This record gives sequence, C-alpha cells and structure tokens, in this order.
Amino acid sequence: MPRIAYVNGRYVRHAEAGVHIEDRGYQFADGVYEVCEVARGYIIDMTRHLDRLGRSLSELSIEWPMHRSALEIVMREVIRRNGVENGLVYLQVTRGVAPRDHVFPAPGTRPAVVVTAKRLDPKAAARRAEKGVKVITVPENRWERVDIKTVGLLPNVLARQKAREAGAAEAWFLDTDGMVKEGAATNAWIITADGKLVTRPADFGILRGITRATVLDLAAKMGLAVEERAFSVEEAQSAREAFITAASTVVMPVVEIDGRPVANGHPGSLTLSLRHSFFDVAEKSPAC
Repeated sequence: MPRIAYVNGRYVRHAEAGVHIEDRGYQFADGVYEVCEVARGYIIDMTRHLDRLGRSLSELSIEWPMHRSALEIVMREVIRRNGVENGLVYLQVTRGVAPRDHVFPAPGTRPAVVVTAKRLDPKAAARRAEKGVKVITVPENRWERVDIKTVGLLPNVLARQKAREAGAAEAWFLDTDGMVKEGAATNAWIITADGKLVTRPADFGILRGITRATVLDLAAKMGLAVEERAFSVEEAQSAREAFITAASTVVMPVVEIDGRPVANGHPGSLTLSLRHSFFDVAEKSPAC
C-alpha cells in the first residue's frame, strides 16, 4: 500500500508530495504542528491536541487552514488511506506561501496544511519499554516560547543527535540553575522514594504536553500524589523511577541519566503501571 499525504487540499502519494519553495514554514520555520498517537484504531487525545494546535496558531496569529471539524475529517481520511491501526498522524500548518519577506504576508494569504500518517509496531514499543531508555542532559539553548509547538526545532534536533551519539534515546534540557526542564521531544518525570510523581510546571518554560496532561488524569484516578515542580539532575538520578512522556512514546521508562543508572537500572513498576493503564484513561476518537 503506497503512503498517502494530504497537502493543501489534495491527497497525493507521499513520495511525490511537496510544498512551494516560498512556503514560510520552509523559509522561516513560520508554522506549528501536532502529532497524535493512533492506537488500536483510535486517535488518542485528539480534542486536546487540536485545542493546543488552536492555541499555537493564535499565539503566532496564523488562521486555521480550514474549519476544525474539516481538519478532523482530513486526519481520519489520511489515517484510513494509509491503513494505520497503530502509529502516528502528523499535521502541520504554516503561514502559507508568499514572496520571502520577514514581515507577515498580505492579508488573505492562505495558511498551508500538510497531514501525514505512518504505521508503527506496538510490540516494538513494548519491547523498548521493557528495557527502558537512557537520557543525557544538555544546556537550554532554545527561544523562550517553547510553550508554542512550532516547527522551529533545530536546537531539539541537535540535542537528539547528541543523545544518539552518546547511545541515549533522549536529551533533557537544563535551565541555568541546573534544573531539568523537558526533553527534546518529551516531558520529563521522576517518582520519589515515597511514590510521588514529579514533573516541571507547564508554564512558559516547557511545552504543555498532551500525554503529560493525560498522565496527570491517570495519576488522579490511581490516587497518586503529584508535585508540579522543578527537579535537579541529581534528584532524578537518585529517584525511585524516572520516565518520559509524549504521543510518540506514551509513558517510557528512563533507566539511566548521564551514564548513571536510576535505582537498579531497570524500568520501575509504577512507571510500567502508568504505561499499561494509559489507553484506558485517554480520550479515544475513532480513527476511521
């Protein structure tokens, strides 16, 4: 089955899909995006993802490319055409195509939209969770508005590459006080010795992760205490457990930070419990 993408009103073969060279996303990273998990034939937390898309668009004064309900139809059609039962659906909106100029283009310039989907093997993700992942830490070097989910991800790319070269799966950004902010593509969590979940407050310093929000719901349902506060690398390394969250990873155990094992160096039982229970609590919208 050939992959299919939606590009500015047309469904096209993924291998042949393209955007104009003066698309402002290509020229200036002037755009935003969202990634939703597709699991067991459902789009996970679609309402929250599209709510956040709307906020990102508003913060950058970009119009919706189409009515929200129409975008939902496109997402489902792309998922259907790609035969995705388990995987990811990606949507990107830019300010559109216009002659290259730093100021906004003329009123009436239509935003550009791309939607793609791909299949992933849930068994492979489960095997990864059984072993856990390693993370490294890097100094924060991004712009201050990381709460907006923009396509301007070069610092994140460089951090992830550094992690890859170190044999790790993720890099955690540290603020000037040496406190953990978030990962290059994930939110960061620890579990204290007395079983409290700790994650940094989702203010303007980190992205308000959708999976993060659902884990907070899950923690409340499970009766787990949560502290939204900063934590240091040393506290994370000494924690009972650590994990990361994102639509692409769900809840993924962290077993090593900067070369030092977390607890016994194996995924923690509470983290795995959160992972196994996540689907039951998340919002599930039929994918087709």
